[in-house]
Amino acid sequence: MKLGAVAEDEHAAHPPPVHHGPVSLREQHPLTDQHGGLNGTFGIEHPRKALSACGDSGAETPEGGIDRLNIVVPADPGGGWDQTGRAIQTDLEENDLVGSASVENVGGAGGTNGLTRLATEQDPNTLMVMGYVMVGAVETNAAETRIEDTTPIARLTDEPLVVVVPAESPYQTIEDLVADIEENGQAVSVTGGSAGGADHILAGMILEAEGVAPDKLNYIPYSGGGESLAALLGNQVSAGISGVGEYAEQVKAGTVRALAVSGEEPAGQIPEVETLTDQGIDVVLTNWRGVVAPGSIDEEQAAALTDLITELHETESWQETLTENNWRTPSSPARSSPPSSKRTSKRSRRP
Repeated sequence: MKLGAVAEDEHAAHPPPVHHGPVSLREQHPLTDQHGGLNGTFGIEHPRKALSACGDSGAETPEGGIDRLNIVVPADPGGGWDQTGRAIQTDLEENDLVGSASVENVGGAGGTNGLTRLATEQDPNTLMVMGYVMVGAVETNAAETRIEDTTPIARLTDEPLVVVVPAESPYQTIEDLVADIEENGQAVSVTGGSAGGADHILAGMILEAEGVAPDKLNYIPYSGGGESLAALLGNQVSAGISGVGEYAEQVKAGTVRALAVSGEEPAGQIPEVETLTDQGIDVVLTNWRGVVAPGSIDEEQAAALTDLITELHETESWQETLTENNWRTPSSPARSSPPSSKRTSKRSRRP
């Protein structure tokens, strides 16, 4: 699938199969094949062995838990990775699972700037948020530091996306937006996260499903949800795509209007918004997120971080966080195929 034009700034990788609870990435880690391409599987064992000779890294891990935790968010404030990182911080502290947790934002290049930052981290008590976007960004940015250079910890969340427009936009349906892109091409701009990420991929999948040429897509990427929202509120773009959790409050406040969500079912935060499939566009896509640690840590340090995230997942507050943000455990891969016999597109299909 071609994604069309990008105004500035990751090859699609299929999300993993269904799992329940936090999935340990120590057994299921996205690696690239020997040619540098994505192999599309999470079933490859992480290659790192215990580094028994690494010695003390300077971080103190008191008996019974982690005292100080660093959380690297490889994006600017306001986006889904930032929301995830700060939710982890809040719930860990509220449940006294750590003495303290701090968040550091390192935005840009689809998260690969954050990967570079993590590679120099000396504190083993460090986690970095990552996910769908980063898998492809490593390839398109030809990043020297790769995901397989990290220590995988857990896959945490799965979230549908939402397509929104400014409150005063003439588009009343997703079909209106697609029709205008077909007619006016690059004059219609769609904003979202990093180029090649889930937001960009969804835009391409929608056009592909409707038979619209990919080169008509004018996609404007931002490294943080705050920037894309500002562009929408300032009427600088025609439409935006992001995780439901990032735009839900603005939809409820009426500052933007939601045209469709990309899950198999309506999203709990904005249940009145129909899915793409309910509107005749047979596309389903969700965005997953997880956490990794520095590649230099040993097995014991990795186990401590995995245990910490497992404890987090078992707390009532984290379950509430999942519900509030319409986050779920990772689910099915993206789908784009001809509509079923039960429902056809409102627009005529193109050859």
